Amino acid sequence: MTSRELILGRIRAALGDADEVAEPPLPRGYLSAHAPAEDPVALLDLLHRNLADYRALVHRCTEAELPDRIAELLAARSSRTVALPAGLPASWLSGVGDVELLPDDGSLTAARLDAVDSVVTGCALAIAETGTIVLDAGPGQGRRLLSLVPDHHVCVVRAPEQVVASVPLALPRLDPARPQTWISGPSATSDIELDRVEGVHGPRTLEVLLVKS
Repeated sequence: MTSRELILGRIRAALGDADEVAEPPLPRGYLSAHAPAEDPVALLDLLHRNLADYRALVHRCTEAELPDRIAELLAARSSRTVALPAGLPASWLSGVGDVELLPDDGSLTAARLDAVDSVVTGCALAIAETGTIVLDAGPGQGRRLLSLVPDHHVCVVRAPEQVVASVPLALPRLDPARPQTWISGPSATSDIELDRVEGVHGPRTLEVLLVKS
């Protein structure tokens, strides 16, 4: 049956001139990913390119290098106050030195977070094909307020375990009952003349640390 026959059949049935048309089942053999989902090196490279394409600042390091890299990023912005979600590994901030750390116990208000220099979080996962990072308020990620208010967000992504190829592969790994924040680059918007303005609805600077296990 062609689409034309199907549409005309529905019209005739609606007019009462014919019986309901028995529709053939639709093929649902969609690809779950266009990227090489089983190649972690290629996925990490793709994630890196797409994050950078969204103007995120992307860095790579090993687990052992992570504390020093975080300290370098904070020092480069002269960050003196850093908000931290509950459950963030203390070792990640072991190299920051004389920086005021503000663990979030629920008492950090939006006004207080607006005054801090940076926030450091982990993530639930990252999607290579779209260059998207997903936070779900789990340990080391915190409330949405934490990652939306401070102007500088340092986000740690562990590879390969937190990197997936596509949205269809990401969704089954996420709990729909948890509040999710999907981040593709720093916060940005464009006016009617397409003049891009960053930092209107969230961090002006997103730095992503891709940590190879």
